Amino acid sequence: MFRRTTAAALSPAAPIRIPSPAALLLFPIRLQSTSTAAMASDTPMEDVIRTKVTEALSPSRLEIFNDSHKHAHHKPMQNSTSRETHFRLVITSDAFRAKMQPARHRLVYGLLRDEMAADGGIHALQLRTMTPEEEARQAANASEEGKA
Repeated sequence: MFRRTTAAALSPAAPIRIPSPAALLLFPIRLQSTSTAAMASDTPMEDVIRTKVTEALSPSRLEIFNDSHKHAHHKPMQNSTSRETHFRLVITSDAFRAKMQPARHRLVYGLLRDEMAADGGIHALQLRTMTPEEEARQAANASEEGKA
């Protein structure tokens, strides 16, 4: 399993496994070996989100943005010790077929119910959910707009 890491966490002695090019397109993050990954994570909430969403929805695309630093000065966050309270997710999954946006969002909220209810857990969650066809359509529209 690969995890997000900082350059400081990579030791020269630890072997680095390189995933397939397709995996890099889906998860463009810095990688560390599984031996180093056994150490405590700097992003436990992000790790839980990634695990739960991946296991339940098998997304072809999953992007997780931790926007907590943008909200640290807000009054409700002043007494929070968590640095992982505000997230933005972009999820592409076949599991969203035949579901309207509210149903898709309820599905993701249901997956993360415990993390949202926990003290110091997720305070805000912004979702962008789509099927692979919707993502392809958006990419085609964006490329056409770029030509104009």
